[in-house]
Amino acid sequence: MSNAELSALRAEVVPRGVPSTAPVYIAKARNAIITDVDGREYIDFACGIGVMNVGHCHPKVVQTVKAQAELYSHTCFGVFGYESYVRLAQRLNELTPGDFPKRTFFMNSGAEAVENAVKIARYATGRKSIIAFDDAFHGRTHMTMSLTSQVNPYKIGFGPFAPEVYRVPYAYCYRCPLGLAHPGCACECADLLELAFAKVVNPEEVAAVIAEPVQGEGGFIVPPPEYMGKIKKICETHGILLIADEIQTGMGRTGAWFAMEHWGVAADIVTTAKALGAGFPISGITGRKEIMDSVHPGGVGTTYGGNPTACRAGLAVFGIIESEGLIERANLIGQRIKERFLALQERYPVIGDVRCLGAMVAMELVEDRKSKKPAGNFANALRLKLYENGVVNVGAGTYHNVLRILVPLTIEDATLARGLDILEETMSQVSAGGAAD
Repeated sequence: MSNAELSALRAEVVPRGVPSTAPVYIAKARNAIITDVDGREYIDFACGIGVMNVGHCHPKVVQTVKAQAELYSHTCFGVFGYESYVRLAQRLNELTPGDFPKRTFFMNSGAEAVENAVKIARYATGRKSIIAFDDAFHGRTHMTMSLTSQVNPYKIGFGPFAPEVYRVPYAYCYRCPLGLAHPGCACECADLLELAFAKVVNPEEVAAVIAEPVQGEGGFIVPPPEYMGKIKKICETHGILLIADEIQTGMGRTGAWFAMEHWGVAADIVTTAKALGAGFPISGITGRKEIMDSVHPGGVGTTYGGNPTACRAGLAVFGIIESEGLIERANLIGQRIKERFLALQERYPVIGDVRCLGAMVAMELVEDRKSKKPAGNFANALRLKLYENGVVNVGAGTYHNVLRILVPLTIEDATLARGLDILEETMSQVSAGGAAD
């Protein structure tokens, strides 16, 4: 079927609440190139929203999955165990930040990982409250939607939400909640957590603070280097656990196995998903041994969690990242994209800010740099035109005014350069068209 035929069928059988950025349907994909059913090729600057760090259909992943498919597809790990689950848990225990004994178990999605991290934090501490941050995204289940900050489209009409969830501002330097500027501010925004203990919630009732080291859906917001260390210290002072949501930042994306490594911070619990399975549904919850072992047998688990095929794919991902030097590659890719974005920023006032950590790069679009009014309509026009010009991309930001770039870490230099050339030309086209809020 063609793109047009599939779009017509979709309208008949799929509810309108399921998002669709463009009326395009995939036929095949290899590394950073996606081919649609009409035979047109696209450069992948979305990476399945941060999933395909090792590229589409990496030969080692394909080979591993084929081998597993010929052995068995499912037993439920709680009924009949298998080596790949245990080995993948071992790898996460070894590589997540923190020089202390850890334990890992697996679920199916990032939202499930966050749900279980919250469950374990409450169980281990005997406390009920959770603190999340402005501009955060943690999922769309009841608990994770409650933790998520953005109202439209994620929360509107879906309340009431889970109780005992509180929120504090994040270190969003471009839109500092205190109106200060780094580094002269001494990262005072971290102290807003202490202020919340005076005005919002008793710290003795708080089980955990959950944070994305780099906020993904919020717009690739990178905190100052000292921020996470200050947050961790405040948590330790009050006996509060720190949960690092590394679902989008993990598996080499930021130029380290996990983003928290950049700041030397070891969270008590780490959640992983997305790139962990190279497109196969799996998520991990890794934490301090004493915290994870506090839960009684049978207290956590699920039918499909840690599916054997996904576990084998995860082990292949670790091997590919190591053997192909993709952590170092992430830093190189990020630097190249950042340089192009900064050059564009000099030409186009609509680019208010450029943010980057490893291969997580974004530009925030504004109507004017003084007011910083979000240019959501321009961002939307830019995204749609990029699809027309042959680049797959996704937006971000609470005000939908951020263009985020997530390329496979295996992308060829020539493909990356061509994609950036298309983006630059698209920026010129949309600017000439006068798209604005």
